[in-house]
Amino acid sequence: MSGWNTIKTIRRLEERAQKLGMKFTNNRHDDMYGELVALVPKDSDELPIYCRDAQLFVGTLEGAEYWMRGVEWARDYDRMVVDKNTDDKRKRKEQDERNKQLVLILKNQKNNLIET
Repeated sequence: MSGWNTIKTIRRLEERAQKLGMKFTNNRHDDMYGELVALVPKDSDELPIYCRDAQLFVGTLEGAEYWMRGVEWARDYDRMVVDKNTDDKRKRKEQDERNKQLVLILKNQKNNLIET
């Protein structure tokens, strides 16, 4: 696969990843030919349950396309089965996790100030 269609495919996949709170990066592990890509949380505010260097997916562009479709399917299913407000609930839970992490950071900073 090469040429303009490849560029359009990559752009479309990057846009899809952005909507899911992820970004493409290189695979950190044994990839002799550089054919594999990885999906990671796109910044510190997205997908707070994962550490910032977590590789959520590693594989080919085609595999990433199928994997992201699976994530979208799961979210759509939750909306249909669980509750129409699933997106709002997920956002609230993600914010709760960010708050919990912030409290831990602040406690650690306070403890470091007391010890010195």
